[in-house]
Amino acid sequence: MLEKLIQKEARIAVIGLGYVGLPLALEFARKYRVVGFDINQERVEMMQRAEDPSRELPTSAFEGCDISFTAAVEDLKNCQFFVVAVPTPIDQHNTPNLGPLFGASKTVGQCLKAGDIVVYESTVYPGCTEEDCLPILEKESGLKAGIDFHYGYSPERINPGDSEHTVCTILKVVSGDTDESAQTIEDVYASIITAGVYRASSVKVAEAAKVIENTQRDLNIAFMNELSMIFDRMDIDTKGVIDAAATKWNFLRFSPGLVGGHCIGVDPYYLTYKAQKIGYIPEVILSGRRINDGVPAFLAKRLIQLLVKSDLGLKNARVLVRGITFKENVSDIRNSKVADLVKELESFGLTVDVVDPYANAHEVDEEYKIKLVSEPSGEYVATVIAVAHQDYLKQTPNQLCTHVVSGGVFMDIKGLFAGAPDGYAYWRM
Repeated sequence: MLEKLIQKEARIAVIGLGYVGLPLALEFARKYRVVGFDINQERVEMMQRAEDPSRELPTSAFEGCDISFTAAVEDLKNCQFFVVAVPTPIDQHNTPNLGPLFGASKTVGQCLKAGDIVVYESTVYPGCTEEDCLPILEKESGLKAGIDFHYGYSPERINPGDSEHTVCTILKVVSGDTDESAQTIEDVYASIITAGVYRASSVKVAEAAKVIENTQRDLNIAFMNELSMIFDRMDIDTKGVIDAAATKWNFLRFSPGLVGGHCIGVDPYYLTYKAQKIGYIPEVILSGRRINDGVPAFLAKRLIQLLVKSDLGLKNARVLVRGITFKENVSDIRNSKVADLVKELESFGLTVDVVDPYANAHEVDEEYKIKLVSEPSGEYVATVIAVAHQDYLKQTPNQLCTHVVSGGVFMDIKGLFAGAPDGYAYWRM
């Protein structure tokens, strides 16, 4: 198949053109003929104009690419190598929502032909590809997996907002259902991945490797968050403790904070879901999730305590929160724990204004029913630096406290600054 792709006698289809699928599709399209498919017609039209709906890629990233963008299933029927890169979120009960994955599998299944290869990149629990997705592909296509068509799993490792670790510069894990299909999948990815390719021993191993990458980070951050809560009660600066401990060569440096987004705050639930399905209660992983999910409530309570201690009345009090995206310097608001913090503060009767230079106001309102303000106005009893956007790093604490009343609170969740201006209370995790 690789030779046919090189000669452009065969096509690659990328299903799902979000922060994972679009960069991958464009890189493939620098070498091969590619069809980029997304069910959102508005997003497709943006990409046809060389615009990235996720606002991660510049217009120049589309140049020199042999790619067509479409929302029509018919356009996939001339493709032979399918990559599924749709989101795999969780619902309000922290249960995996596999609707997008199953929908994509149905779409691909309707276009499968003998000899085709399907590769999943979406984060799932071990076994999902073979136990849940393959039956859909077989039903829709009338073909037999492993005989008529082949499949593999290659977990995405895109880091939004990171210009150094891009799709081509991150080592790529691949797997296939047979040695031959695994080799083909490896060859196709290796042709664009400059960092190299690692072949996992099986599809389940590759699935498991992906899900534990973010679970490990989640647990380490949960540990730091719990330490922060303990040290706060002891009036000890957590950042100072971490700085001191990090002088030991084998200390793993993680920092406390809000854990949101579509990876670290979501992926562990895919593993715990599967573990409980097979009769095992993953106590450590679930404990870490409880701690991290409880941070917004802890921060809200702590801010209330600081306001009371500063003798600032709570009635009609206004708080300014800076940042609502799930991480710094990106526009992605999915699973933002800042939104949870805002709701917690409002539950205490505070009026909260939120500003963010990266977030889309319409998307924030639609997702969280929070209306962004374009600029701070009036007086606030506190300002909360919730996201480490570079725009805030360029400012001084004095500038960030411009609209805060004398004696107000400067809450620096990420510990970006050494302290607050004179006359203000400073607190960090």
